[in-house]
Amino acid sequence: MSHPDQLVPAHFHVLAEASPGLLSRLMQPLAKRDLMPDHVQARREGDAMRVEIVLDAMPAGMVHLVAGNLCQVFGVLELRHGAAEALRAA
Repeated sequence: MSHPDQLVPAHFHVLAEASPGLLSRLMQPLAKRDLMPDHVQARREGDAMRVEIVLDAMPAGMVHLVAGNLCQVFGVLELRHGAAEALRAA
């Protein structure tokens, strides 16, 4: 088990309904924790958007909080995150 303050890489993959405010809503859970993504990629697929948010290092204790907040963003249909693998390896 990793320490909550240990820095781990995190990758969030979001599938959401396409809307003009989606990207700013997805950035809010990071901004309120003073986190800045290292990479964001968004691609529209018809009525949906696929968004990848990557942080090279974020506190391990915040990964599940951010994931939970991202799931609650209006329009989000699915969230996968690769931080769990990083936490197990740490």
